[in-house]
Amino acid sequence: MRVTRELPALAAGEVDVPFVIKGYEEVVADDTAWNEHSHPWHELLWNEHGASTVVVGSRVWCVTPTLGLWMPAGQLHSASAVAGTAYRAHFFRHGTVSALPDVPVAVDITPLLRLLLERLEEEDLTSRSRAVTETMVLDVLRPSPRALLVQLPTSPLLRPIVDAVRADPAHQRTLAGWASSLGCSARTLTRAFRTETGTSFARWVAAVRAQHAVQLLSRGFEVDVVADAVGYRSASAFGAAFRRTTGTTPGSFRTR
Repeated sequence: MRVTRELPALAAGEVDVPFVIKGYEEVVADDTAWNEHSHPWHELLWNEHGASTVVVGSRVWCVTPTLGLWMPAGQLHSASAVAGTAYRAHFFRHGTVSALPDVPVAVDITPLLRLLLERLEEEDLTSRSRAVTETMVLDVLRPSPRALLVQLPTSPLLRPIVDAVRADPAHQRTLAGWASSLGCSARTLTRAFRTETGTSFARWVAAVRAQHAVQLLSRGFEVDVVADAVGYRSASAFGAAFRRTTGTTPGSFRTR
């Protein structure tokens, strides 16, 4: 069963709120999608368990227990999560100041950040302690040097490739093979990928595979099973490619 939740598109600061930082958490019972919407406050999205997807225009982000996503107030985005995903959202009043930019950006959910956010949920927290903790949260928030991000090409030329690879990340057709199938030159496809994604065909495929791999790893699948599912001949080859793409190991995303 798949459900869709409808949320409004609100401008940054359109609704005044009495909080500086407010947390929300939920375990989705069904596969769930959220329509394109925006909040009047900033939002930090991350998961307690499982991986979810957030789409901003033609950019697709993967959110996990260790890698969150900062969504600025007023930014249109949609999202999806599979049944059983335990997601967390922390809302930051518009106007709060941090080191994060006014664009969506990945954020490392460090042990310190988790502890601070969890402390804000304590019911007996005094006003002074809350203010100190909120200041500390804003102080430690930093953009992550890594991101599980895929830029989706939108041209009719590249659409068949995008659809095929995202439907089956283990797809093995080469750029030359696609060129033959689409009746154009490999050079034309190379230029198109570079123009539309800012990267090469090979690196784009690796990013799609990494996103799919993280979703499987976060659901507890063994590394060798995931490696096969995303098109690598061995766990070691998968691990090397995954590290090149994400800057970390597959084990850092695996639910134990």
